[in-house]
Amino acid sequence: MATKPAGLFEAFLMLTLITFWGSSFVIVKITLKEGLTPVAIATFRFLIAGALFLAALLFMKNRNSDYKLHVEKKDVPTLLFLALTGITFFFMAQYTGIKMAGASIAAILVTLLSPIFITILSNRIFKEQLTQKQIIGIGTAAAGTLTITIGGTLSLQFNKDFFLGSIILLSTPVLWSAYSLVGKKTIEKYNPFLVVAYVTVLGGLCLIPFSLAENSLHQILTMSPTSWLAIIYLSFTCSLLGYYIWFYAIKRIGAGVTSSFLFAEPLVTVLLSVTLIQEKLTLPILAGGLLIFTGVYLITKK
Repeated sequence: MATKPAGLFEAFLMLTLITFWGSSFVIVKITLKEGLTPVAIATFRFLIAGALFLAALLFMKNRNSDYKLHVEKKDVPTLLFLALTGITFFFMAQYTGIKMAGASIAAILVTLLSPIFITILSNRIFKEQLTQKQIIGIGTAAAGTLTITIGGTLSLQFNKDFFLGSIILLSTPVLWSAYSLVGKKTIEKYNPFLVVAYVTVLGGLCLIPFSLAENSLHQILTMSPTSWLAIIYLSFTCSLLGYYIWFYAIKRIGAGVTSSFLFAEPLVTVLLSVTLIQEKLTLPILAGGLLIFTGVYLITKK
């Protein structure tokens, strides 16, 4: 299956998505400082997101009685696999890694390694072929990502927490690649929104035992207004809208090109960090931003 270049609409959707997901690193960092645990943040986010998805499904069913909510029994294990890899384990690992190692190392492992894994596996599994210009664009964007995350924001910390956090974060690109590629097969059979809705609900429910085990579920009763706003933001934009856009784009333009947009996430994170938590905008950040947008242009230009 050939990879299609992204059109203007798909490019707009992906730029919107990376704004949501890029900002999430800053939002999670702020929420962690409010006292919530990584597991609690993930649990509350996806329980609320699951409720939003269910409400949306009921709304669509109400408007269109022919809208199918049923999935075949044989596909339930696949949905559970997607829930565990794309939500439960992925976000426990990511949020724990952000707390222990920092947002910058998380950005490197999630936004740089994930697209590489996805592109390679897509080429082997789905026979997706990237053009020479797209390959150059991916390389340029990767260089920009390294410039931003390493040259601009990464400070090496040789301590136990940093090391363990980095090891935990190494699992995230593997989880995300499995989630994205198995999910692509699933949305070829069902409506993408339906798949994302069920995966979100299952992922949130699977987080509850972990929250109970660490005794953090009760934190939902004592959250500050800032924490509530953060959780609602993560639930609505990064989950309800974000996951639908992700699967929609994979179906339209292929996993390789879609994943390439993730290279711009660190730029969004850095710009919001400067605005919200007063981090300094350095020359490596500016240079990396230019490389990233050059890469995105090469990837999306027909």
